Amino acid sequence: MLTDLIIRNFAIIDRLQVSFRSGFNVLTGETGAGKSIIIDAVGLLLGERARPDLIRTGEEEATVEALFDLSAAPELIRELAEAGFDNGDELLVRRTVSRAGKNKVFINGSLATLAQLQPVTVGLMVIYGQHAQQGLQRSDLHLELLDGIAGAGPLLAAYLQCYKEARQLEERLLHLDEAERERQHRLDYLGFQSRELAEANLRAGEDEELEAERLLLLHAERLAAATGGGYDILYGEDGAVCERLEALAGSLENLTNIDPALGPLAECLRSSLYSLEDVALQLRDRAQKVSFEPGRQNEVEERLARLASLKRKYAPTIDELLALRQRIDQELAELADLDTTRDGLSKALTCAREKMLQAGLSLSDQRRQGAALLQQRVEAELAGLAMGRARFEVRLTPLAEAGPRGLEKGEFYLSPNPGEEPKPLARIASGGELSRIMLALKSAAPEAGGIPTLVFDEVDAGIGGEAATAVGEKLRGVAGDRQVLCITHLPQVAAFADAHYRIEKQERDGRTFTALVRLDGEERTREMARMLGGARVTERTLAHARELIGVSNPG
Repeated sequence: MLTDLIIRNFAIIDRLQVSFRSGFNVLTGETGAGKSIIIDAVGLLLGERARPDLIRTGEEEATVEALFDLSAAPELIRELAEAGFDNGDELLVRRTVSRAGKNKVFINGSLATLAQLQPVTVGLMVIYGQHAQQGLQRSDLHLELLDGIAGAGPLLAAYLQCYKEARQLEERLLHLDEAERERQHRLDYLGFQSRELAEANLRAGEDEELEAERLLLLHAERLAAATGGGYDILYGEDGAVCERLEALAGSLENLTNIDPALGPLAECLRSSLYSLEDVALQLRDRAQKVSFEPGRQNEVEERLARLASLKRKYAPTIDELLALRQRIDQELAELADLDTTRDGLSKALTCAREKMLQAGLSLSDQRRQGAALLQQRVEAELAGLAMGRARFEVRLTPLAEAGPRGLEKGEFYLSPNPGEEPKPLARIASGGELSRIMLALKSAAPEAGGIPTLVFDEVDAGIGGEAATAVGEKLRGVAGDRQVLCITHLPQVAAFADAHYRIEKQERDGRTFTALVRLDGEERTREMARMLGGARVTERTLAHARELIGVSNPG
């Protein structure tokens, strides 16, 4: 969820920092206080276009920064770590907008691109309202929402597997067709490569072994002198170290009956003697293995040169050379018996397409059932949101050819008023209608859609009374398993909040500033009273505010 938001030099905001809670967060304030500015700032984090006119007058740069808690999103944590943006279970996102046009994006402190930012944040937060450029206004997401509501995830996964298999076979057939046109040329070329790689008798790790052997051969004389000479000094020559230590240890042992304190010293010498004898024998073995053969050194150099030539020519490592040879031999086999290969692939493709079709039909049937149920539930929810005469439809249109998400595309249609034909939701719904439809969707199927933070703007546009109370209840219900931020001017909605914030516009030294203040206790009551009765707060409006908060929060 979104835990902290920091905005600097953005429109009329000098510096604003706020910490949000889980559950239902409400933002209220007088008209013109800057509520829409905060939505614009959040929009930047979702990848919306940065404009220089957003920068506060007199400043050169504006910044929007947000901190997300990812403790419930292990998959996203893993993806960020793989992309080089590891920061544990937190995500820090920052966008700067410059008058000079040098706009920047940062993810967990590292410079990033807008293309890297968008896939991350759009999966964490979505805005519904007049400024929304995602969510319900993106028809490509309607099918995703429907699948979540219809419980079609397993069927979609099965279909997608069949689709991928069919596509891979299609690509192999296409490759064969292209290869046939250049078949003989390709056979000659691949045959030469295969023979060259086969004659090299490549072995994994061979280059590393040869490099180590070359180093030994280059320093053979020094190694022989050190190891052979070391053996002689320790053990091989007359009066060697081990011989003298043996004699000294024997002398001490013969004197222990006179001076018992010499016993431990003799034992220590014996222990050292055994260790030195072991070292001497190992030095002798190493000396015997040192090679002075000039011919072997030439062989190693020639082999390394050949391997280096193959690496420059084909692939940088022996493992990749071996893999390349395997691929070449596979392609040679296919080209050598092209007709048989094509026949086999064609049969496999026919079978794969049939499996894909059956999986797609099962998915389509599940979607049709889900669409009918969704339409019924959403219209019932809209009735309680001052849109009782609206018609909501989910239209599934067959595709000319199967796609990665199935055999059809899906789009939501809406008729806000009686007598009007339903039209695509993305084109006709107002900001307030979009918010209420999204609210109806979340209430009708709270398990659908995994975005953890929802921002509602204008969800209460054009409603009041019981409808406003219903909106507040539904928003708090949606916030039961996710975070909801809602900008509202209705006290009936604000009364249901888990956390209440007031957006204030202040003037200092002839400049306008916006602040966001967390309200508790009497401060919240006074804000609710202002919303109920206007600028003049009376004991009656205060009492009404207390009553409204109490009724909306009976626990």
